[in-house]
Amino acid sequence: QVQLVESGGGLVQAGGSLRLSCTASGRTASTDAMGWFRQAPGKEREFVSAISWNGRTIYYVDFVKGRFTISRDNAKSTVYLQMNSLKSEDTAVYYCASASDTTRLRMGTPSNWGRGTQVTVSS
Repeated sequence: QVQLVESGGGLVQAGGSLRLSCTASGRTASTDAMGWFRQAPGKEREFVSAISWNGRTIYYVDFVKGRFTISRDNAKSTVYLQMNSLKSEDTAVYYCASASDTTRLRMGTPSNWGRGTQVTVSS
């Protein structure tokens, strides 16, 4: 199995920035695609971003494009989500996820989930 642990969430003012990290451990940690989802209260979980194992395939949903940047460091088995120009609408629990490829992440069917980290943006 793969274990995913997120960190970096917190409270920021609108227009501010946060950097989320997710560290993976387990037998497939170095080769899986990884990505991020988020879920606001009363809403369904939604896909945010994904990155392939070699970083050559990257996806962003429109509502974060131009503001968020996903990257990974395979030596550290870690994926990052740099979030800039945060809006109150970005408030949610952010979940790290992994899968065999980015397509499974975009479809919302990852193999592994982290427990989530809270991001709160105040206006």
